[in-house]
Amino acid sequence: MKSTFSLKKQDAWQGYLFILPWLAGFLLLTAGPLLFSLYASFTNYDMTSQMSFVGLFNFKQMFFQDSLFWVSLFNTLFFVAFSVPLTTIGAMLLAILLNQGIPGQRVFRTIFYLPAVLSGVGVYLLWMQLLSPASGLVNTLLGYVGIAGPAWLSDPEWTKPALVLMKMWSVGGSMLFYLAALQNVPRTLYEVGSLEGANAWHRFRYITFPLITPVVFFDLITSFIGAFQIFSEAYVMSEGGKGGPVNSLLFYNLRIWQQAFESYNMGYAMAMSWFLFIIILLLTLFNFKWARRWVHYEGEQR
Repeated sequence: MKSTFSLKKQDAWQGYLFILPWLAGFLLLTAGPLLFSLYASFTNYDMTSQMSFVGLFNFKQMFFQDSLFWVSLFNTLFFVAFSVPLTTIGAMLLAILLNQGIPGQRVFRTIFYLPAVLSGVGVYLLWMQLLSPASGLVNTLLGYVGIAGPAWLSDPEWTKPALVLMKMWSVGGSMLFYLAALQNVPRTLYEVGSLEGANAWHRFRYITFPLITPVVFFDLITSFIGAFQIFSEAYVMSEGGKGGPVNSLLFYNLRIWQQAFESYNMGYAMAMSWFLFIIILLLTLFNFKWARRWVHYEGEQR
């Protein structure tokens, strides 16, 4: 009879055999390209000639010689700083409103969720029509209340707020997470709070919000990562896909695209990509460390 050690070893090999397709895909399609891009970020690589090692030249050029690098980084940070808090708060408030048991709430939930299902170039073209200065629906509605609407995508001061507004339109996906979290809050806690004299704000501050903080944390992390990777909106909605007017929509990923597939400066583009990866990684680690102070998990003892 086989020993216990031999049986465990045989089971281990069978397990490795089952995960072999995933492991091969991970090495060939994820880990391999990742390591290649890391090496290429230290080379002068243009896809047409042999790679030549240049050390930190790409990073020096990025920080000290490419002014558009700083423009793209500022535009991206601006979008992240405004879109993430606004979409998080908007999704949370919308979920609270749709959790009040009003008549027809299922219809309203469906209506508010539908924009999250739509995506792609068609949505961006639709918003370009909505934000048209002369005939767009947004400026038309503003005109009804006596407000002269801006030029939105033609005015450098309003291009990024226009994209933030468009992002607010699609908070329905996050709304469902908050709605599910709100419906899991025990109603008895609200009853006890009311008996103790807590008003609506106190019930939200001390009962609702602490119990939904895991969902808030998840939404913040995913929103941060997604906002830093904004690309297609600017590529479709800016002038000629170049980030205009006046580079106001030149986001970081669009700058990487220009360097990689227009200038064929792949080494430099990969250096920019790794810098973005480091920024997202550091912010994510900071959020995880900061979360210990305000995120409350069920059954957790502090």
